[in-house]
Amino acid sequence: MKSLAYWTPTDDPLKGKTLVYILEHPSREAATANWQAFHDDPEWQSVRDKSEANGKLVDHIDSTYLSLTDFSPRLH
Repeated sequence: MKSLAYWTPTDDPLKGKTLVYILEHPSREAATANWQAFHDDPEWQSVRDKSEANGKLVDHIDSTYLSLTDFSPRLH
């Protein structure tokens, strides 16, 4: 997976509570495999567990698959 960009909302009620990001994958199948490998990675699991020692950091994750339109500039 390739990280393309990250945003945080500037207005309430999401300000300070939301992270929006776009990742690039060669296909939906690759995205599924990449996320599974990420979740199964022992190093990630250890880091996650340590960061959540005093409670969960993430309330929920919304995932949406997108396709670039014909009229959009290409991302590099």
